[in-house]
Amino acid sequence: MSALKAKLKKLKITTPVLSAALLAFAAGSAFAQTAPAPAPGTQKPGAPTTPAPMTPAAPTAQTPPAPAPGPPKPFPEGAKIAYVNVQAIASNSVEGKAATAKLDELRKKKSTELGEKNKALQAAQTKLQQGGSVLNDAARGALEKDIEKMNRDIQFFQQDANTELQEMQNQLQSEFQEKLNPVLEQVATEKGLHMLIDIANSGAVWANSGLDLTAEVIRRFDATSKPAAPVKK
Repeated sequence: MSALKAKLKKLKITTPVLSAALLAFAAGSAFAQTAPAPAPGTQKPGAPTTPAPMTPAAPTAQTPPAPAPGPPKPFPEGAKIAYVNVQAIASNSVEGKAATAKLDELRKKKSTELGEKNKALQAAQTKLQQGGSVLNDAARGALEKDIEKMNRDIQFFQQDANTELQEMQNQLQSEFQEKLNPVLEQVATEKGLHMLIDIANSGAVWANSGLDLTAEVIRRFDATSKPAAPVKK
């Protein structure tokens, strides 16, 4: 790996990072809590306030995946600088799609678990609100403690879920970089480049589309990601 890093530094190939399209799970996976006000007439005067259930934050707009690159144009002869769109590579390559699927699977799993916990909390709150007049003091006190414990458990679950999602994001990003870097090096070396940049982060306002090697990188990247054919007996 040290030799690879040295080569990348010599070629001035920018270190790729997973795109916002690949890792914009926060809006759909991050958990927040809201405290809706109790319905009018459900809380008796002088009765202890019932903790409100915690629910996932409403999804917000996410960064759309980068579109697949169009047919490549002829590469300018003698060019020493070219570019790729790392976001498009992450959105359209086999490795990028696989990483997105893993992240989405974990996000859905955590969202489902959180939903079940909230249902149990809401059922306990309804029981307390509707049966408060018939429950004795001991039963009411025990139910209120259960509700408080459920609220705390949900808070801890939200924190743990966000930590787990962040850790998976970091792991997937590291694996993606490690697999993509040799492909970038190979393409840059074959083209005789001095520099290969990520066009989305370059600050460029115009570039010859013939310098775009995104489609070539995706093609080669996918070729390295395909499983080996089974051995014929």
